[in-house]
Amino acid sequence: MEEIQLYLEDAQASMDKAVNHLNSEFLKIRAGKAMPTMLDGLFVQYYGAPTPLSQVASVTTPDARTLLIKPWEKSSIGEIEKAIRNSNLGFNPQNDGETVRINIPALTEERRKDLVKQSKNESENSKVRVRTIRKETNEELKKLLKDGAAEDAIKDAEVKVQKLTDAFIVKIEELLAKKEVEIMTV
Repeated sequence: MEEIQLYLEDAQASMDKAVNHLNSEFLKIRAGKAMPTMLDGLFVQYYGAPTPLSQVASVTTPDARTLLIKPWEKSSIGEIEKAIRNSNLGFNPQNDGETVRINIPALTEERRKDLVKQSKNESENSKVRVRTIRKETNEELKKLLKDGAAEDAIKDAEVKVQKLTDAFIVKIEELLAKKEVEIMTV
């Protein structure tokens, strides 16, 4: 019985991770206003090694449509600019010798629809992950049944896993709905 509880707790923890991952992916999808998280995952060549931008510069938002990147070392401005241009973020960085400034253009209707589509793909990936966790947990529970666990206890656990799955799917759909509103709001 204790083992069943451990499987349920593991399933919940894994599903939480899937939702947290979705949240972090949604932060990278811009909704028309400047956010430092837009540059998360961007790597800059720094002394010959790919280094996260956050480790070579500070990123701030002086206003709703501007990102300001202030490198710790002026010599890395060119590499920062190059990394931004080579990323598929669609930004056009400008440097003034001390900082790199990115003006965030207003989103077109077509771009908003693309971002909604991208958000839906991310949420679908999270749903698939949650369902995979359900499947894996149920397989582990069936192994316990073969090892002599009580059939009623296993059935109850499978019902709990399904309820957990349903709850996390609803969470994912709520996050998607919120992100869609954020993206489509002009």
